Amino acid sequence: MVVNELMERAGITKYRLAQIAHIPYMTINDICNGKTSLGRCNAETVYQIAKAFNVTVEELLEAAKEQRCSFSIFKSNVCHRLKELGDIDFLLQTLSNDDIRRYYEKAWYPECLYLLAMVDYISRLNQISLCSDYDDLRSMKLSEKVFPSGVLALALAEKNDAPKEAAWKEAIPEFKRFNIVENEVRNVI
Repeated sequence: MVVNELMERAGITKYRLAQIAHIPYMTINDICNGKTSLGRCNAETVYQIAKAFNVTVEELLEAAKEQRCSFSIFKSNVCHRLKELGDIDFLLQTLSNDDIRRYYEKAWYPECLYLLAMVDYISRLNQISLCSDYDDLRSMKLSEKVFPSGVLALALAEKNDAPKEAAWKEAIPEFKRFNIVENEVRNVI
């Protein structure tokens, strides 16, 4: 996605980038369509793309790393990180990285509030006092309820809102406060 933005700013096509960077068109096409991540490309490919846009490899990779993924993938990644690290290490890492504030400053409000809800929920379960660094964010709320995709699909299939209503009733309070419907954060595969 970063490469698409750089091409748009430079006013060049994928075909032209492939010529300039001496990279096969299909590689550029896969990067632009999200089939291939810049972080997984070989060093020569990343170098040639960076050189074509007159940016450093570090700038290119950092920009690629900061690309926003879908909210469903974000939630899954957070839940997997919680499972891998355990409650206390998850809290320590999340708070020391200040990810909540970073997402807020980028105006990535669903991600910011989901992560804050997770931190508050895990803190409650472990009887740990809430981190006061985010008190200003605790009064925020998303303008519309955000449901898991499975709940939305079920409501659509049943042609009624009963699945959404049931999920809302069962939502974890820390998430519900921000208009996020989350019922299970530990049952990840």
